[in-house]
Amino acid sequence: MTKVDGRAARWAGQQERRRAEFVDAALAAIAEHGPDVSTEQIAERAGVARTRLYRHFDGAADLQRAIARRAAELVTADLAPLWHPEGSPNEMISTVISTHLRWLTEHAPLHRYLTRTEPGGPDVRGAIARHLSSLFTGYLTAFGLDPAPADTIAFGLVGYVESATTRWLDHPGALSLAQLTAQLTGTIWAMLDHTLRAGGVTLDPDRPLPLPEEVSRGLS
Repeated sequence: MTKVDGRAARWAGQQERRRAEFVDAALAAIAEHGPDVSTEQIAERAGVARTRLYRHFDGAADLQRAIARRAAELVTADLAPLWHPEGSPNEMISTVISTHLRWLTEHAPLHRYLTRTEPGGPDVRGAIARHLSSLFTGYLTAFGLDPAPADTIAFGLVGYVESATTRWLDHPGALSLAQLTAQLTGTIWAMLDHTLRAGGVTLDPDRPLPLPEEVSRGLS
């Protein structure tokens, strides 16, 4: 039986705690200084020297990946109530879109930071897209359709929403948040409706949609 080195375990735990503290400091620095935050500003926020900060990370890329992972955890937690939506297709889509847009607008500096750092970008998008892919897979399967398109649809929709929202955040123009939500909701439903109709399924976007398991029982 292998003996566990207690000191090594404690050191590893301390390392993880310090990394988490530095990542939280980085999030605070991004909120304060914006997406162009420097490592020096992050270190200052953490109350340490820049060289000490990098004792816990393998360079800037490692720090950026840690920030991206933390951001993915935050957005997943904030959107957790949406992974089991209820109501009509339009209501479901609108709720997901409005909540996602609220998160992006409330965390605009972090969103811009992540889109500018190549290692960070995909983590948040991937976290949302994987949840949506699972949701779409459930419904396509329940309707007796091939669930294969679920993944590409989910990732495509998340990319579309993020791209449109980033443009709106930078150049809002005359479009209000409510108008943007309605526009995105309509476009997304059109894409989903196309997939469903291709499989012979026609839904009223304004009628309540049962849960996937209820759809399966109704078709059996």
